[in-house]
Amino acid sequence: MGTATGRKIEPGVVDARDAQRALRRVNDYLSRTAHSNEDIQVHLETGATDEALVLPRPVAEMFASMLAALANGQGVQIMPVDAVLTTQQAAGMLNVSRPYLIGLLESGEIPYKLVGRHRRIRFADLRQYLREDDAKRKEAADELMELDQELGLL
Repeated sequence: MGTATGRKIEPGVVDARDAQRALRRVNDYLSRTAHSNEDIQVHLETGATDEALVLPRPVAEMFASMLAALANGQGVQIMPVDAVLTTQQAAGMLNVSRPYLIGLLESGEIPYKLVGRHRRIRFADLRQYLREDDAKRKEAADELMELDQELGLL
């Protein structure tokens, strides 16, 4: 397993207008070449015409997703799928306290491994927990809405 080597861009660090402009250009190119699986050559606006940055198409598509978030004023974070997080890092990603996270770990809600005395959480397991938690919240909200409709509150 890898270590947590995620990279983060906080909201507002990149100007949203610049990200929007770049996103339009990237999306235009990707849509024009939609049926191609070839690598993409990116020519930088540095004046040098003979140098190109070559990116695999999936990387360019992920780059477009990142630009879309930045254009909306959101931050982005890239984390290797096999990353292993400390309890502090995982709690930060869930936006909960570390003691609350430890309760989730000890109750079996999120799998973890002990490395010496320290708990380590796989990023993939944390993402799975988030997906399941989101589904439970959506289901509860749907049930409340149905109940409101039955009672004529809506």
